[in-house]
Amino acid sequence: MTTIAPAPESSARSVAHDPAWHALKDAVMALQPLQAHDGSLAEPTDLPLAAELVEKIICGITALAPAFPHDAEYLSVLVEDFRKWAQAGFGVPDFLDSLLAFQPQLHRVNGLLHLVVFPMYTQNGSRDRLVEAVLVEVVWPDFIADLEGGAYSNKLFVPIRFLDFTPGYATNSAVLFPETVAMREVPTFTWGAIFADREAARFRRVLDAAAKVTNLELPAEAAELVADQKLAQETFVMWDLIHDRTHMRGDLPFDPFMIKQRMPFFLYSLEELRCDLTAFRESVKIERDESADAEARRHAKLVQYAVIFDRIFRFAITGSRVRNYDGLGGQLLFAWMHQHRVLHWTDTKLTIDWTEVPDVVSALGDAIDELYWRSIDRPKVAHWLAAYELVSGTVIPHPASVWAKGPEALPLTGTPREITDQVLDDEFPLSMFYEALEKKMRHVIESTAGITGETPLNEAAGLDGAAGLNGAAPLHGASA
Repeated sequence: MTTIAPAPESSARSVAHDPAWHALKDAVMALQPLQAHDGSLAEPTDLPLAAELVEKIICGITALAPAFPHDAEYLSVLVEDFRKWAQAGFGVPDFLDSLLAFQPQLHRVNGLLHLVVFPMYTQNGSRDRLVEAVLVEVVWPDFIADLEGGAYSNKLFVPIRFLDFTPGYATNSAVLFPETVAMREVPTFTWGAIFADREAARFRRVLDAAAKVTNLELPAEAAELVADQKLAQETFVMWDLIHDRTHMRGDLPFDPFMIKQRMPFFLYSLEELRCDLTAFRESVKIERDESADAEARRHAKLVQYAVIFDRIFRFAITGSRVRNYDGLGGQLLFAWMHQHRVLHWTDTKLTIDWTEVPDVVSALGDAIDELYWRSIDRPKVAHWLAAYELVSGTVIPHPASVWAKGPEALPLTGTPREITDQVLDDEFPLSMFYEALEKKMRHVIESTAGITGETPLNEAAGLDGAAGLNGAAPLHGASA
């Protein structure tokens, strides 16, 4: 067990305000416009300026290193990687050595700080491998440590929050993954970090607005999530802990993300939803376990609200309609709850029968598990057809869909590509309810780009006085 002590809050603030950090950050931001898509120097004439900026980055890392004694080896190798890159003339960067030296999963201590500086792309942000700099703080409350040390082991999972960052993270990206770093070869990855503060902050803003638009009266505990960033942040850590480990557990007919393969996008919808509904069902078990830790039980109830509200409000209407698998997962959960009569849209008011929700939502998770279990014995295309049947039995496909016409309409003797090409970009369009909700919520969703736990709940979101979904007066009493 680690003996590293967490940094006090004052230390976190001091590092974020340290002139050395700001000099480093400024140098990184000045270097980014000089880089090409692959991270190399775009114009040879900029070599002297790039060398000067990298030297400033190295000076910043060196000056800040004493604040990160647990990362001493990594920061030392990081400086060497920057020097090698400059000495080689700023070709395609290779930061494998420093990446291998950075092992944040070994020091999961609440409040521990890390300085992350790599040429990398940011998922849901920039696809360019530019140098980015991020100051982060580990979020590891005691009840999470106990869960991870018990039945929910996940040695690779590192929950973090933002202290400061360069423009690549002023986006929708809420993950820090090693595979995004520029490197000469791909190693076995030993950690993955998720920004729980961004997840919680955008959830709070979207739920606050959606409750007003739909006249939804939030349960007291869900209203607490809207009101309390720290509580929401720790709730997302618990959700992510269980979700992340689920990808490699269960009766898996395929390895959906670790092996690159061409599949219809709704297969990814079911995989992500399976992991979320596993977190939901496990949280129901923990909440009902009277012998469980009180904090774990409290957060387990909150995870259930978070999964439902994030899925049906934010996931369903975020992003484009081109093969939006997370969007489809949100639509599927909403329609399942509605068709099982625990979610109601009546008289321009959304209501949910919370006492019935755990069993109904768990039943959807069970249906996906049954699909997976049976599909181990099925050929690939038969699995695809069974998955489509599960989804289309709840969410209505586009009237022009070839897949909806059944197996007879598909080129089943063709290649997987020929079959998947028959799936429309928007195979499962938004319902009339979601079309109306998206129009009302579009500005709120857009306002969450770059959000952190420090961002005020309604800053620039334009929420004051928002009309209800059908133009009715919104309900304001449930918001913070």
